[in-house]
Amino acid sequence: MFDLTATAHYLPQLLAGLFTTLWVSLTAIALGLVVGWAVCLGLMGEHRWLRMFCAAYVSFFRGTPLLVQLVLVFYALPSIGISLPPLAAAIVALTLNSGAFQGEILRSGFQLLPYGQTEAARDLGLSRWQALIYIKTPQVLKAMLPALVNETIDIIKNSSLISAVAVHELMRTAQTLASTTYRPIEFFIVTGLLYLALTMATGRVGNWLEARLKIA
Repeated sequence: MFDLTATAHYLPQLLAGLFTTLWVSLTAIALGLVVGWAVCLGLMGEHRWLRMFCAAYVSFFRGTPLLVQLVLVFYALPSIGISLPPLAAAIVALTLNSGAFQGEILRSGFQLLPYGQTEAARDLGLSRWQALIYIKTPQVLKAMLPALVNETIDIIKNSSLISAVAVHELMRTAQTLASTTYRPIEFFIVTGLLYLALTMATGRVGNWLEARLKIA
């Protein structure tokens, strides 16, 4: 018989899984932003070989399923002597995946900037890197914040796949509890609601940041 209250006793375990989902996702997003920024600069760089490498990286990680990437990181890397624990493998795979998407987001943002800013920065005596860090990058992050928030939400949802490499996040916890209590419907409904609450909270934080940046 369907009884949603039967999951109440296991709520602390589900919340612990939710916490793991949250910090793994935020870690991957933060590291992915660093990777994405480097990829973005590579795509816009002067060296053809670097542009080709970054383009191939973006094409692979945007064009293949995240589950395949997780399996490759967790199971294929040991064959070349690189063994990662499940949690580290999950973060690496999510970071590489998000880095490709964030790289394209940032590249789009840089392309929107007027070219005159580069000349103005040069006239003020700023070096290329100073102009990039202090003038261009803040504008790009501000303009592309909605897209970056959407990417964060996508990573939170896609993090459910890391259960495939035995990481005990929210989805893995729900699967374990559903199989031991024989109440899959109840646990997956509650799990879906927890994911929804987390993604809605992320969206609210993004809206708040966007409003604050508009005032600034």
